[in-house]
Amino acid sequence: MWTVSPAKLRLPRPDEALPGRAATMPVAPSHAVLGNPMARPFPAGIATAMFGLGCFWGAERKFWQTAGVWTTAVGYAGGLTPNPTYEEVCSGKTGHNEVVLVGFDPTRVGYERLLQVFWDSHDPTQGMRQGNDVGTQYRSGIYVFDAAQRAAAEAARAAFAPRLADAGYGPITTEIVDAPAFYYAEDYHQQYLHKNPRGYCGLGGTGVSCPIGTGA
Repeated sequence: MWTVSPAKLRLPRPDEALPGRAATMPVAPSHAVLGNPMARPFPAGIATAMFGLGCFWGAERKFWQTAGVWTTAVGYAGGLTPNPTYEEVCSGKTGHNEVVLVGFDPTRVGYERLLQVFWDSHDPTQGMRQGNDVGTQYRSGIYVFDAAQRAAAEAARAAFAPRLADAGYGPITTEIVDAPAFYYAEDYHQQYLHKNPRGYCGLGGTGVSCPIGTGA
């Protein structure tokens, strides 16, 4: 039977966090699937969203497969360590979550549709884990860029909670907070499941659908 250190299940205090570095991670010039740039700022007319829903390999694929999404990138957010490495995030000493940055065309896909992909693609009741992936980096999170996104995220959470309860799930543990700094992950993580079609994906939904809108 495997065990997990309790330290991996709590966010570090500032005095416990790794120092990080000033240098940013290099970003490839284009998305391996969609062909558009991953680096910000995005062009005029492209809106931004950010989500954490477990291992970012499978999470990113869910969004790049969604019609109207212009680009995606995986990275780290919500913690204390600037420009962390994957190994540092895995240590549990950065406080960062594995997240997906989504650039989308709001004339083709609404934010509510992205929320539906988010809620339906993982179990948002598991706290600091997602399936067999355990630790603070796998927590469920919606990182909002404006008041409209916050209102939509909170409304969706309120609508989804009773459906999950009826299906036997516990309370939703998803954090909904203002979007923090986003640090790009290493290039080999970007579009990982496109580059490695048989690669690991630990994502699994609950089988319960979130009752929100599906279009722009």
